[in-house]
Amino acid sequence: MAVEIIMPKLGVDMQEGEIIEWKKQEGDTVKEGDILLEIMSDKTNMEIEAEDAGVLLKIVRHDGDTVPVTEVIGYIGAEGESVDTVASSEKTTEIPAPNSADAAPKVAPKEDVDRPDLELAATSVPQGEEGSVRATPAARKIAKEMGLSLGQIAGSGPKGRVHAADVENFKNAQPKASPLARKMAEDAGLDLAQVTGSGFKGKVMKEDILALINASKPAQQVETKSAKEEKAKVDLPEGVEVIKMSAMRKAISKGMTNSYLTAPSFTLNYDVDMTEMIAFRKKLIDPIMNKTGLKVSFTDLIGMAVVKTLMKPEHKFLNASLINDAQEIELHEFVNIGIAVGLDGGLIVPVVHNADKMSLSDFVVASKDVIKKTQEGKLKSKEMSGSTFSITNLGMFGTKTFNPIINQPNSAILGVGATIPTPTVVDGEIVARPIMALCLTIDHRIVDGMNGAKFMVDLKNLMENPFELLI
Repeated sequence: MAVEIIMPKLGVDMQEGEIIEWKKQEGDTVKEGDILLEIMSDKTNMEIEAEDAGVLLKIVRHDGDTVPVTEVIGYIGAEGESVDTVASSEKTTEIPAPNSADAAPKVAPKEDVDRPDLELAATSVPQGEEGSVRATPAARKIAKEMGLSLGQIAGSGPKGRVHAADVENFKNAQPKASPLARKMAEDAGLDLAQVTGSGFKGKVMKEDILALINASKPAQQVETKSAKEEKAKVDLPEGVEVIKMSAMRKAISKGMTNSYLTAPSFTLNYDVDMTEMIAFRKKLIDPIMNKTGLKVSFTDLIGMAVVKTLMKPEHKFLNASLINDAQEIELHEFVNIGIAVGLDGGLIVPVVHNADKMSLSDFVVASKDVIKKTQEGKLKSKEMSGSTFSITNLGMFGTKTFNPIINQPNSAILGVGATIPTPTVVDGEIVARPIMALCLTIDHRIVDGMNGAKFMVDLKNLMENPFELLI
């Protein structure tokens, strides 16, 4: 049986993704784990792996298409298998015509309407038609994906039942168009065959329909997009430019606004004497380089110190999340560390999963791996989600202290500031010591100030006595 390939939901806020390039073509043999295609989500490019082995039977959505999450973009199945055959072999259902006792079609709950994987038979009666359309579930699904009205399609099955093949044949006879463009053309009474498409392979897009509609209006009533932009430019003061916010910036804006307005937070600031940590790192550089080929960083050492501190039972609420409309607390017996990585276009937080099970060398390898993938735009979806605690480091830019915003749904985030030689009293004498600033922002709904302070005291002690990281 053919298996659907869907546009994955790579984050809580992701609503759609753009197909950059299919790496496999129809007819290609696919092994589980093979890279099928590359997509762009709100924040980064992603390579999507095959979850099943077989043959890429059909590509439904092509390079350049922007596709809502969970929508079918292709099929994998057995060699020689036809997607049409598979679809038409599914169990068919008949939709009874409304009667006097139940004249109106039932309305599905809101949460179901938004799920394309559910069959909403009650909504299949096209507006303005008498009775109901007889169709197989596969035919309804394909028609919905293509934005087609079943009432337009002649069925080849018993009593005129519409099969998947009927929908495909009807679709192939129609000009290529996005579902929105097709609906707009239908509402405006336009013949799609007369519209020149500007999309991929001549696909008709909403902009093409709008252009045709505007062209049919009296000139004095039409203010084109370019005219509006020109007018906006005229009204702008000299030296002012307006640019569109990128998809990544929009995602960051939405996430940070939600965190800032939702979580009542506070920040604890601590100074850490890095004398021992600096000496500790110098001793580790060569052994870890020989073992892994990578150079251990202070972020690696701080990350491991955070992991070990979080694993203490008394600090479990620093490694927790609020769920179910903030009515329950989800406690984690593992630590997934999110490490903020700054890119030219914005900020991404890749995740090192199960860091509590790692040695220091393992953590160095894992953290460097996800950071490199972030910078190259090759993160997998699982490497962007599931963090239980996050770290953000601005110390390399000379930032002394700051108030980081929590990476939801984490209960806390640690900000790392610069290490600065600072006059310090040691054994009654004033000496210069390398002092690092740590800033812990906490969600007050989960953690109180005293518990946050206890966590910071333990973390500070561990960082000032780093050889305990090896115990």
